[in-house]
Amino acid sequence: MAKIKNVAVQMDHVAGINIAGDSTFAMSLEAQARGYKLFHYTPDRLSFRDGTLYAAVEPMVLRDVKGDHYELGAPERVDLSTMDVVLLRQDPPFDMSYITSTHLLERIHPKTLVVNDPAWVRNSPEKIFVTEFSDLMPKTLITKDAGEIRRFREEMGDIILKPLYGNGGAGVFHSTRDDRNLSSLLEMFGQLFREPFIAQQYLPDVRKGDKRIILVDGEFAGAINRVPAEHDSRSNMHVGGRAEPTELTAREKEICDRIGPALRERGFLLVGIDVIGDYMTEINVTSPTGIREVKKFGGADIASLLWDAIERKRG
Repeated sequence: MAKIKNVAVQMDHVAGINIAGDSTFAMSLEAQARGYKLFHYTPDRLSFRDGTLYAAVEPMVLRDVKGDHYELGAPERVDLSTMDVVLLRQDPPFDMSYITSTHLLERIHPKTLVVNDPAWVRNSPEKIFVTEFSDLMPKTLITKDAGEIRRFREEMGDIILKPLYGNGGAGVFHSTRDDRNLSSLLEMFGQLFREPFIAQQYLPDVRKGDKRIILVDGEFAGAINRVPAEHDSRSNMHVGGRAEPTELTAREKEICDRIGPALRERGFLLVGIDVIGDYMTEINVTSPTGIREVKKFGGADIASLLWDAIERKRG
């Protein structure tokens, strides 16, 4: 088996993360515990010249101590193909900057193992990839046509409207059948986004929680339930959602079994899916979160499971 020595982490700057719930931090801590040397860089540090992908990386040492969680060494320009593993972990938006970084990282993968596979990350936007499993989803419309959205709401009653490439609950709106603000909302979306929007049937079960289920190499690894605040339709924890322990239902096990082969086929070693009631709403492949929360509530150490999978893949 090829031994892992050097791990580069492409991420939003480590200074700005909240270590209590940050999955990238958990993954990097586990790599450090296994004796791997960590290198930190942000996407703007990438450079491609004469067939070689460089980055200005900083040696990184982590501590699980709030307010004193990292040290960075002096930057050094390195050929990223000399790394054993690159963790592709910056947060969306999934825009042209993000897409460009996947094209660049594709030049070194799989000789240097990029997690997740950059070509498949690019080709699997989370709100579009999930449509390959339409029978597991709520009724969904992707369009920029205001008339189509109005017809969809008339049929569904309540709908959720959100940007196609958004993340973290930003720009998510609950529109009821008698909501008179839909036209204004569509005008605003049209000014903000060049891409189509996504409308989904509103699922009342969201009041019971939006379950984040994490899969490692296509297999179930852990889950938490995220319950929205009383006056919010979004369950994301950074906007007030509350995490609680949970178990998988028979339907959720069926969903994991159905999507597992497709995840393995695409080289997705870490994936987070969102499930409300009996329906999967997203397949998150860019920078899935929830690792620390699962462990906090007594679940598996997913960071350790992930590095086991990476070591197998390197082998």
